[in-house]
Amino acid sequence: MSHPRRIVPLFALVYLGMLFGGALLKPGYSHMAQYISELGASGSPHARLISLAGFVPVGLLAAWLLLACARLAPVSGASRVGYWLLLCEPLAWIGSALAPCDLGCPASGSVRQQLHTLLGVLTYGGTALGLLLATAPRLPAGIRLLWAGLAATWLLLFVLMAAPGLQAWRGLLQRLAEWLVYGALCVAAWRLGGPARATTSTRTPATGA
Repeated sequence: MSHPRRIVPLFALVYLGMLFGGALLKPGYSHMAQYISELGASGSPHARLISLAGFVPVGLLAAWLLLACARLAPVSGASRVGYWLLLCEPLAWIGSALAPCDLGCPASGSVRQQLHTLLGVLTYGGTALGLLLATAPRLPAGIRLLWAGLAATWLLLFVLMAAPGLQAWRGLLQRLAEWLVYGALCVAAWRLGGPARATTSTRTPATGA
């Protein structure tokens, strides 16, 4: 299994490349008002390319990072179940490529749009539950509070981005949710992949994922 510290920067580069590179292929695309999944919306320019060369690699790298950190994360029992629930995010990226949203990503629409919406609900719920359960007892109280706060913020931003009155800001709200959670998880993965852990493969309560 590859070292987490090699995967973290690769994931960040591919994620940002998908996000900003994909937007360059979409005339008039707004990071402020449009969901990320609209980059691969059915019928939009270069949707298939962005889905296969953007969404899928992001999902695979995220899954790879979670697998690489699994032996190092200080989790067991329910907290390990929570850790594996974080795979909802990688699966959502790959699922978005297989079930793209309709143009505009409406709440209802084609069968693929309905599947896409269901995937989003399951992903946000599963990720929030994963963050809560992954708070291993051996972690410091401050770190456990951080994961709980991230889970609450993640769900709050999900509710806000779906609110009709905040449609003009939904893209920004989604990006804020992802950057907060993904950033925290990448920092945790980087710390888990520190020299001492990489050589001994021991589990310590310094941090978690």
